[in-house]
Amino acid sequence: MLDGLRVLDFATLAAAPLAATYLGEFGAEVIKIEQPNGGDPIRTWGAQRDDVGLMWKSVSRNKRSVTLDLRVAEGQELLRRLAATADVVVTNTRPQTLRKWGLDYPSLRAVNEQMVMLHITGFGLTGPKSERPGFGTLGEAMSGFAHITGEAHGPPTLPPFMLADGVASLNAAYAVLMALYHRDVHGGPGQLIDINLVDPLTRLLEQTLLSYDQLGLVAQRAGNRWDISAPRNTYRTADDKWLAMSGSSPALALRVFRAIGRDDLVVDAEFSDPQRRLARAAEVDDVVAAWVSKQTLAEAMAVFDTEQVAAAPVYDITDLLADEQLRHREVFVPVADDELGTMTVQAPVPRFSQAQGRVSHLGPRLGEHNAEVYGQILGLSDNDIDDLHSRGVL
Repeated sequence: MLDGLRVLDFATLAAAPLAATYLGEFGAEVIKIEQPNGGDPIRTWGAQRDDVGLMWKSVSRNKRSVTLDLRVAEGQELLRRLAATADVVVTNTRPQTLRKWGLDYPSLRAVNEQMVMLHITGFGLTGPKSERPGFGTLGEAMSGFAHITGEAHGPPTLPPFMLADGVASLNAAYAVLMALYHRDVHGGPGQLIDINLVDPLTRLLEQTLLSYDQLGLVAQRAGNRWDISAPRNTYRTADDKWLAMSGSSPALALRVFRAIGRDDLVVDAEFSDPQRRLARAAEVDDVVAAWVSKQTLAEAMAVFDTEQVAAAPVYDITDLLADEQLRHREVFVPVADDELGTMTVQAPVPRFSQAQGRVSHLGPRLGEHNAEVYGQILGLSDNDIDDLHSRGVL
């Protein structure tokens, strides 16, 4: 679907490179530009096998890796030459550093007016915090997410995965596609896209803003409860497993009461009326938890499935890989790799009726495609490339 689109990814770690990854899954040519000594830090981030970073292998799928020292003038000039051939340039370097290198948007636009540049930073390209370094953890804290996550009397809770980076990367990918649509369909110019790690996650926390703006309420931690529906929690089963349940519509909540043999609550206005039921959420939880605690997970889910209750088992990774629905949809795919053998990774998420995303290869070795990219795209000779290698530019 994106064949013919060239993306230069000279970002590091997660959010910005992930946006480029999504484009590469649907046909874009993605050239990953890394510093010669060590490359993208995500190569050494998290779990390793045989000194190969597992996250690197997945996040950098379908990309070609070239090395380029952007701290020296020759490296900066080579990047400008590559940018002149690109549709999209992706970066997350601090604005002042890009200006010093001559690789900021005005400088690159001078060589390619039609280029779309995606610049992801911790706090955005403008404002008093624009030059501060930022990471996903800070975005999760400052977005309001951590404040409302966790048990009522416990500390603010951070997610054990890259939530802020992931949400930012999804916003970034659709922003790039909108900019390209504007350029290619409406004849618009290339442009700069400014995304940070706070705003996208804040955008998902609408209920906290609306309740404060209109009612003066400051949301507090409530564990797995949510003040828009009851029941809504996780419940432990007799075989020490867990299931999650949502009563997010009036009909669903009443189905729960019928499923657990509490028809009396269906006709009790204190529990059948949505707003009055919310006021008694703790009692609702106690009733549901007591029933679930006497059933195995299989027994409880059999009842809830029959009664069309919105409930699901809480999966760990082994359950995920075994689930028949996910297996049918091929959510996880094995991919051959010349360093690790076969590695199972997440498949591209969007499903289209007339096209298919693909994982053609996993993250490459550092600089694996130097000769290919610099030779084919910039016309450098083998001697030119060897000379640049010898002087540390590549």
